[in-house]
Amino acid sequence: MANKKRNLKNREQENQWEERVVQVRRVTKVVKGGKKLSFRAILVVGDEKGQVGVGVGKASDVIGAVKKAVSNAKKNIILIPLTKFNSIPHPINGISGAAEVIMRPSAQGSGVIAGGSVRTVLELAGVKNILAKQLGSSNSLNNARAALDALGNLKTFEQVASERNIPIDTLYT
Repeated sequence: MANKKRNLKNREQENQWEERVVQVRRVTKVVKGGKKLSFRAILVVGDEKGQVGVGVGKASDVIGAVKKAVSNAKKNIILIPLTKFNSIPHPINGISGAAEVIMRPSAQGSGVIAGGSVRTVLELAGVKNILAKQLGSSNSLNNARAALDALGNLKTFEQVASERNIPIDTLYT
């Protein structure tokens, strides 16, 4: 009986994650006998409540690559602070390789203004009102990782106040 309850809990935890494939590419490796084909999948996993992760998987078939990407993304999950309007607390930049992403909080009802893999990362993180711009590279993987870098560096007002050893009221004045 306890085993059934444990299995139900595991299924519920598995079902909370939404997965979106950002890119599937056919890649080749030159070996002694010729070219060896494989597939690379970039995938974003999130619960739309402030948790999101990006993963990469490579395999000889697409399904295997996607499965590997899902497990890799779940290992790289970060928790982000959201405001009551489902936005981010302050403007921030994120960098990964040559890709840079600028994110700014936006007014309520404005929606997710972003493109490519950054939009997917923000939607699965649960951000509803934000303005984001990709600079530098157009590489999907680096842009997704830059978005994750930016979201991972966000701080709440409480964290900033405790770091500075001041009461939170003084931050608003």
